[in-house]
Amino acid sequence: MTRVAAIDCGTNSIRLLVADVDPATGSLTELDRRMTIVRLGQGVDRTGRLAPEALERTFAACREYAAVIKEHGADRLRFVATSASRDAENRAEFVGGVLDILGVEPEVITGDQEAEFSFTGATKELAGDEERLVVDIGGGSTEFVLGREHVEAARSVDIGCVRLTERHIRSDPPAAAELDAVRADIEAALDLAAGTVPLTGDRTLVGLAGSVTTLAGIALGLDAYDSAAIHRARIPRARVAEITRALTTATHAERAAIPVMHPGRVDVIVSGALVLLAIMDRTGASEVVVSEHDILDGIAWSIAR
Repeated sequence: MTRVAAIDCGTNSIRLLVADVDPATGSLTELDRRMTIVRLGQGVDRTGRLAPEALERTFAACREYAAVIKEHGADRLRFVATSASRDAENRAEFVGGVLDILGVEPEVITGDQEAEFSFTGATKELAGDEERLVVDIGGGSTEFVLGREHVEAARSVDIGCVRLTERHIRSDPPAAAELDAVRADIEAALDLAAGTVPLTGDRTLVGLAGSVTTLAGIALGLDAYDSAAIHRARIPRARVAEITRALTTATHAERAAIPVMHPGRVDVIVSGALVLLAIMDRTGASEVVVSEHDILDGIAWSIAR
C-alpha cells in the first residue's frame, strides 16, 4: 500500500487527490479529493501567456494543497499540468512557482499522456471488457481515448470549454451567431479526432470532467452537487440535448442559480455542453456513462506503479 498525492492542473481548475493505492489488489482508497477553479488558462488562447493574476490564483491553491498533503503524510507526489501550460510562452514562471511551493516540478504532459491517464482513471474499476470511448472535456482541450483494458487509439484536440468561450461568446445569453461559431469549431475538431480515433461503432461512451459531471447533476435534479450520485450515472442523449438547449438560452444569472453549478463553471458550461452533445451526435451514442474517476486517479495509479 502506497499513500500518494496526485495534482492535475488544467486550464480551468486545479485538483488534488490523496489516496492509498495497492497495485497488488487493484484498490484505490480515496482520503481527500478537492477542486479549485483557478482559470490558469485565462487569455492564453489570445495572448499566448499565463496572466499574472491566474498564476497567483494557482499558486494560492498550491499552498492550500501543500498543507493537505503534509497533513495526510503522502509518501509521493506527482503534479501534472495540461493544456494551458503547454501553450504558454512563460510556462517557466509557472514551473518555478510550483517547485518553490510543493517541491516538485509540474510535468507538462502531452495530449497522448493526458489521454492515457484519463482512460486508466475512468475505466480501471469498471467491470467487463467491452470497448469504451472515453471523452475528457477540459478547459483547453478534449481528449478522445478508445480501448478495452488498454488504450488502442487516442487524440487530443483544442476544444475546451474555456477556450471556446473566450474565442466566441460575448453576449448574455449567447447570441445565435456565437453558438454557431462554437459548434463550427467543435465539428472541425471532431473531424481531426476521427482521423485518429474511430468515433462510431458499438462501444460505451464514458464522459469525464466538470462539464459532464455538472450536466449529470442537472439531469439527475440534484439539490446540491453529490459526487456519489453522479458517479456511474447514465444520462440519455435526449436529456443532454434538452439541458443544452436550456443552457444556451439562459442568462448568466439563471445558470448561476442552478443548484449543482460551481460558480467558476457558470460562464463556460454552455461551451462544455455543446461539446458533449456534438460528441454524442457524432458517435451515435444513446447515453453517456458519467465517471467521477478521471485523470487524477490515473495519475495516482502511475505513482503507485
